This record gives sequence, C-alpha cells and structure tokens, in this order.
Amino acid sequence: MQANDISLELLSRQNIEKVRSIHREDVPTSFVEDADSIFALTEYGTAHHLAGCAYAIRYQDQYVGLILIGEAIPWECDPPVMRKMPFYRILGFVIDNRYRSRGIGGAAFELAIQNVYNQFGARPLALGVHKDNHAASQFYKRHGFHKADAWDGADEYYLRML
Repeated sequence: MQANDISLELLSRQNIEKVRSIHREDVPTSFVEDADSIFALTEYGTAHHLAGCAYAIRYQDQYVGLILIGEAIPWECDPPVMRKMPFYRILGFVIDNRYRSRGIGGAAFELAIQNVYNQFGARPLALGVHKDNHAASQFYKRHGFHKADAWDGADEYYLRML
C-alpha cells in the first residue's frame, strides 16, 4: 500500500450509493453509523455552518470507507475537559472489511484529520468507541487517543488533544 493510492472525496449524492455498498457486515450500526446517517449529519452540519467534512475513502479505484469529522455540538455526556474548548467529533469511520489490516484505514484516518485541520484549523478530537469494539479501541490508541473516563450510553469517549 502506498499513501498516494488513498484519496478522499467529499461525501455527496453522487457517491453515496457506492459508499453504501462497502462491506461492513461485521460492524453493526451500534458500533458505527451507516452511510445514510452520516450523510444526514453532513447535511445538518452544512445547513448550520459547522466546520468539518464527511469523506468517502478510496483506495486505488475502489470506495473502501467513510469518515465524518465535524465541529462538535456540545452534548451533556461530553467529558468536562472538552466543555472548555471547541473540538471536532469523529463519527462514522469504517473501512470495508476486505481492505482492513493493510494500513489503509490508518492512512485515510490521518489524511482526513489533516484535511480538516488544513481547511478549518486544528482542534482536539473526540470520538466514542462501543464498549465491545476492542479492535477500534486499539486502533484509536495507536493513533494517539486516550480514554477519557466518560461515556455516552455504551460508547466510551476517546480524546486526542493537540
């Protein structure tokens, strides 16, 4: 895998059908939102002028994933440290199960973060990981996140500060 084999496209009506067809049967929507939910959140963010982007992730000529990184609207369950500053919330990150464990997800993840930082400015990042999604927990720890000792239902917060 080479980094230039990975590209990001803004999630749109033109590519949503291809993103819907990625293989993610092993990742329930209780772990990661589906493409339609992410698209709806993207439209909400655009309508309310929130910073951030939702991307369709491509590897070579295939659509292989999805990620939304957007300006966080405060939630009651946000960790106290995050209530003191603007931050981005990461939602809907998933990679097609046929393309996992090749470095594609990690490279796409960091590329998406860098794109949002370049376009809107750097901010801390927060995301929720379902308590039973151990693979995701390990992935995010490898990418500089730490547990925040805060929960949103069955999702534990992970933070990456600047």
